[in-house]
Amino acid sequence: MRRARRISTFLFLRPRLSLGLLLAPPLVWIGVVYLGSLGALMLQSLFRLDPFTGRVVRHVSLATYVALLEPANLDIVARTVVMACAVTVAAVLLAFPLAYYMARYASPRGRIALGLAVLLPLWSSYLVRVYSWKLILAKEGVVGWCFDRAGLRWLLDGLMAIPGLGGSSLSMSSVGTFLAFLYVWLPYMILPIAAALERVPASLLEASSDLGARPARTFRRVTLPLAFPGVVAGSIFTFSLTLGDFVVPGALGNSSLFIGQAVLSHQGTAGNTPLAAAFTVIPMAIMGIYLMTARRLGALDAL
Repeated sequence: MRRARRISTFLFLRPRLSLGLLLAPPLVWIGVVYLGSLGALMLQSLFRLDPFTGRVVRHVSLATYVALLEPANLDIVARTVVMACAVTVAAVLLAFPLAYYMARYASPRGRIALGLAVLLPLWSSYLVRVYSWKLILAKEGVVGWCFDRAGLRWLLDGLMAIPGLGGSSLSMSSVGTFLAFLYVWLPYMILPIAAALERVPASLLEASSDLGARPARTFRRVTLPLAFPGVVAGSIFTFSLTLGDFVVPGALGNSSLFIGQAVLSHQGTAGNTPLAAAFTVIPMAIMGIYLMTARRLGALDAL
């Protein structure tokens, strides 16, 4: 007991030492484990693979990044970025009306029920959700059965015949991959937007109405700018998670690779660790540029 009092008195009289002891474990974790692993990743991307021996040549060069400029690798990057953009835009369009209703019109009980409905899928296994969509979108799945019952099989077949979008079935197409991505990441867009809308003061909306602004103008000039930080926060989740995911494209879609699949293939199958590391740097660079742009727009200051 006396020893504990002495230690507490000693630390109380030295606040800087107390602060340092409190911050040391998380700073060591971030510095060594997190930043250290990123540094090792960046260093690995500067090495190259010897095509004859199959060994990693540990000499710093940009040869691996030059290999990223090959058409096949650029196609992987473009496909992943386009999918991430499409998923993010669709998530915003679907999430905003629901989040707006939750924040402005739903009763307290209704808000809780909707919040649970949004969070409930996150309580189940990620793999279970993805493979459930594979069954749903299969040729004999629920979606195909609904099109058959509605007499719209021709419409589904026409969609599947479009090059780059279709396939043998929805589960083997880019459309199916898009739907699965949208389902998996949609909650990460709804919650930030709902939180941002709840912080919009009702007095501002009333003042806008008193000044003669119609609801559409109030939404466009008041609500949307104040909720924009929530949109940015949600887009950070949906865009970055889509960029690096390899489970959804592996379970659904055709044989076209995404960045996550390319990293897994080069690291685990081909043993080309430098190229896998270089592929991993691409999402980091894209998200860095995106965050810098959002910061210049002032979206991050209001988060």
